Formats: sequence, structure tokens, C-alpha cells
Amino acid sequence: MKNFKKAGSLFIAVIALFQFSVRAQDSAAVKWQATGKKIAAGQYEIKLTATIKAGWHVYARSNAAAGLEGLKITFSDSAIQKAGDQQITGETKTIADKIFTTQTEVIVNSLVVVQKINLSGTIPAKLKATLLFNTANNEAFIPEENKIEIDMEGGVDVSASNRILISSVDLKKPVNDCGGTGISAEESASGGLLTIFLLGFLGGLVALITPCVFPMIPLTVSFFTKKAISKKQGIFNASLYGFFIFLIYVLLSVPFYFIDSASPEILNSVSTNPWLNVIFFAVFIVFALSFFGLYEITLPSSISGKADAKAGTGNIIGIFFMALTLAIVSFSCTGPILGSLLVGSLTGGAVQLTAGMGGFGLALALPFALFALFPNWLNSLPKSGGWLNSVKVVLGFIEVGLAIKFLSNADLVMHWGILKREVFIGIWILVGAGITLYLLGKIKFPLDSPKKKLTRARFFLAAVFCVFTIYLVPGVTNTKYANLTLISGFPPPLYYSIYQTGDCILNLNCSHDYEEGLKMAKAENKPILIDFTGYACVNCRRMEEKVWSDPEVYNIMKEKYIVVSLYVDDKKNLPAAKQFTYTTKEGIAKEILTVGDKWATFETENFKNNAQPLYAILNGDEILMNNPVGYTPGIQEYKDWLLCGLDAFEKSKK
Repeated sequence: MKNFKKAGSLFIAVIALFQFSVRAQDSAAVKWQATGKKIAAGQYEIKLTATIKAGWHVYARSNAAAGLEGLKITFSDSAIQKAGDQQITGETKTIADKIFTTQTEVIVNSLVVVQKINLSGTIPAKLKATLLFNTANNEAFIPEENKIEIDMEGGVDVSASNRILISSVDLKKPVNDCGGTGISAEESASGGLLTIFLLGFLGGLVALITPCVFPMIPLTVSFFTKKAISKKQGIFNASLYGFFIFLIYVLLSVPFYFIDSASPEILNSVSTNPWLNVIFFAVFIVFALSFFGLYEITLPSSISGKADAKAGTGNIIGIFFMALTLAIVSFSCTGPILGSLLVGSLTGGAVQLTAGMGGFGLALALPFALFALFPNWLNSLPKSGGWLNSVKVVLGFIEVGLAIKFLSNADLVMHWGILKREVFIGIWILVGAGITLYLLGKIKFPLDSPKKKLTRARFFLAAVFCVFTIYLVPGVTNTKYANLTLISGFPPPLYYSIYQTGDCILNLNCSHDYEEGLKMAKAENKPILIDFTGYACVNCRRMEEKVWSDPEVYNIMKEKYIVVSLYVDDKKNLPAAKQFTYTTKEGIAKEILTVGDKWATFETENFKNNAQPLYAILNGDEILMNNPVGYTPGIQEYKDWLLCGLDAFEKSKK
């Protein structure tokens, strides 16, 4: 009864929230003033004073009976440490709470909160904080989340270093009208769709030779060709069966369009959100262990049972459910491959996911249609056997390698330092060695059948993986051969190394802060090469390792430019003094709390672009030298663009 009563109270609270929240927000029931007084070196006393509107009250302290948490102060900068507990004073009153139907202690009219904090470094003139508390009157209950600015005694106004918009940058009037080529966003998206489709198609071909799918090909095709009244009908039924397989996998991507349209950032954040990347790492490891035969990932039997039961009803409908049954019962083999495809394509949005799923479904469907057209081909298919499990085990090793990539993304963005480039490549070497030894019969897994003799195909694949593993070995050394161009973009950047102490790419003259880079450029009388990049940006790594490393390009950048690399996906919190609210050209207020927030906004506001990589050249007066360029894999093209920028820089001096 007690639990029921509490549930009823919470239900009433939710209803009250929806009915009256807008009216309550407009009434400004609680108004805050905040100050920060220095009490010792590096220690401040934060004082928050609230005026509570008549008829309203604040649940300032926790109430276990009502299931309420008390007032809480949080700071966006993790470097700020609370010193002791917060002190709350005010006009306290015990009321018969109509919302929670219990006696509750609340504060009315006025409220004072005092919290001591330790704060090192530059003290900002205004410190950002968030207040979480609950307030109510006789009609409405509202959980509040108020963002406030605290006036800090002796704080420094650092608005100059928080500059986003550069008024002198005019994209329509560069000094030299050159550049602006590279790979456009449209071309990149088009090329990305084709790549994702081909990867999906390749994944479908791999799924065909797994134990769950391969034996089904001759059985299913024979079923259609023998059951049909005529050969023509058999071919039609088998082709329709293949089409439904393709359609089912395409339909799996449809729900993501609703997510994408509601909030496009949800799908795009996959590539940079550290915790999502850690989750994907764990998922890939789970898939890998299932491929190794430690357990089997299957969908509930009730789902496959219902689909199988309807497979015999009607003609076209029955064929559709036969295709659905195949998709369900083969999940233990196709699931890990589909999971890899899902994670790899979500970063490009729902359209890329459809392209990947379409490629996968097409590869899986084609054999059923082709073997129905040419039934004699069935005789050339190899017989099922232990080799099918070997395919699963090799895929398990590959899943481990892919899992490390996602863990690396999180490591880079969060600056954990646990997966330096050499560690990453070292793990890939172990994976490659594991595949090689397994194919040679030196390692065995639970579901492996006894092997009497190595086949030529098996020995050939072992040789391929062995050569690839040997190719990776220089990647763990501190030599010029460590730049492995064949896998460019997959390992961490070259500077993220156990051998290198600095964080400048290829030891260029660089900075990771625009204002600092501008000072360097003025002091050395050089132009600024702004590099908008990202830790999880594959094309950025390809540019650094294939184009920037070219001797001629490298010498130009090293001797003639100050390189300012700005990471738009850096999740590190800005110091408290450098956190601020920026109003964009469209009038949208945006909280700048992390390093990535600042540079992503800096790119869109000044260069009307949010793609990475993006390169722009400015002089010391912040005038645009030539047209910005994006991903430019052509070495000569990028070199010409750099030289054009230098020519414009010389003109600007005159």
C-alpha cells in the first residue's frame, strides 16, 4: 500500500509537470543572485541568494519519503573542487504536501546557499555553474535546472581569448582566388555511399560462407525449382525470395531515418562520443567471442518460430516469411557482421546505413536468384564442412581488430593515453599472428573439427595474413618506416606515440590554440595554416600520413607556415575562465564548454563549413589568403595550394 501511495504521488507530480510547467516557467518563481568571495589563495566562497515568489516553495533538502533530492550545485569545469558541504539557510516551513501527500519541509520567501570551492589557475570574472532543485506551488511541481553566472571577486575578464568570430575573414574576397577544390562535401558523401555499399556487399559475401547461410543455398534453391509447376515459376519464386532478403535488410535501416530527422547530431556523434565508442568496443568483443565458439548469439526461438509458421501460408506472403526466417535463423552468423556494418556506417547518417544494408542484402540474395537461373552451378559448390567454422574464427579475430579501433577513438578524444600508436599496431600484430597460426593449425577452438592436411587455399590465406602482419612490424619502431600508408587513417596519428613527447604532427611548427598560433605567426612573420581536424577523422589521418609527409609538402609547411591544428571533437573541458556562451550569426545561444565546442563553432562561424579536414590560410592581420580546401589526396594539388597561399602572403605584405 505504501509503495502504491508513493507511485500515485509520483504520477500526480508528472501530470502536474506537464500541465503547468510552461506557466510556472513564465512566472519566474525563483530568482537567483550569485557572488564569489575570495577567502584564501585558490579558495572562494560561493554565495547564492534566491528570492522565492509568494505561493511557491523550494524543496532545498532531500526528502526520502517523497523520493526527492535536495538542491545541488554542479560546475562544468572538473578542476573546480568543492571544499566541504554546502550550507543552506532560509525561512523553513513544514507543509502538508498535496503533491506527495506527506508532511514535507520546504523553504519559502528567501533562500541562501553557501559553498566553498578550490579553484586554481586564472580566476574568471564570471564562473559558470548549474543549480538543480525542485520547486512547487499548490498546482504545479517543477524540477528546475538553472544555469547561472557567478561574479568572482578579483576575477579576470578573458573575453579576448574567447573570441570566435573573425570579422576580417571574407570568403568571397581572398587575396588569391585559388584553391577551393579538394573533395567537396557532396563528392565525399557520394563516394562515402559507394564505399559503404561496397563494404556492405563484401560483408554479405562473407556472410554467405558462414555455417548458418552456406548450407541453405542448395536446399532453398532446390525447394523452389522442384516445387514449382514450371521452371519459369521456380525461377520467379527464387528471384522473389532473393528480392525479399534484400528488402528485409534495407527495411532494418528505416527506423534510423526518424532518429536522424529528429536530431541529426545523434547519429553523427557516434564517431566522436567516447562512451558510445567504448560500448561498441565491448559489443565487438562479444561478437568475436561468439565467432570463436564460446557461445552462440541467437534471437529468441519464439520469433523464428512465428516467422517459420507463416512461411507456408500463401504464395508471395509465404515466400516473404521464408526470407524473414532465413534472416532470423542466420543471425548468429550474420549478427556480428551486421553489427560491424551498423557501427561503421552510422557516422554518416541513415542514408549511409541504407546503402550498407542494401549492399549486404544484395550480396546475400544474389546466389538464390543466380542458382535458380543456372541450377547446374550447384554442382560446383564446395561441400559444407569444418572449413565453415574456420571462416567464423577468422572473422572473430578481425572483430577484435575492429574493436580496438573504437577503443582508440575514445582514448584519443578523452586523452587517456592507453592506446598509443605503437600499442594499437602491436595489438593488430598479435591479431594477424593469431589468424596466421590458426590457419596453419597451430591454434584450435572449441568447435573446430580435426584437420588432417592443410589445403592450398588455407595455406594461401595464412601466407597473406603473415605478410600483412610482417608489414605492420615497422609500425612499432621509432623509424621513418613507422608510417604505414596502407592502413593510413586506422591507427592513432603519428604524434600520438610512446616515442614522441610533443603533440605537433610530424614535428611541424604548430599550436592547438588559434590565438597562440596568431602570436607565433606575427612573431615569425609567417602565414597561418589552420587545420580543422578531429581525433576520429580518418581522412585527416590520411592527409597527414600520405600528403603532409611528402618531402616537398613537408618542407613548405615546416619552413614557411605556422600550423594551427584545431580538434573539433576534443571532449576536454575548457578551463573555467574560458567557458562562455556564444551567440551565433543566426542568433542561437551556444554553450562553449569543451575544446571541441570552441573550434567546431569557430569553423562554422568563420568558414561556413563543418567538415573535416578543412584547411585555410590567413596572414597576421587575419586576412584570408586563398580559398579554403577540404580533403585533398593529390600531393601536387595540395602543394600548389600551399604555394598559392605563400604568393598571396607576399602580396599582402605590399
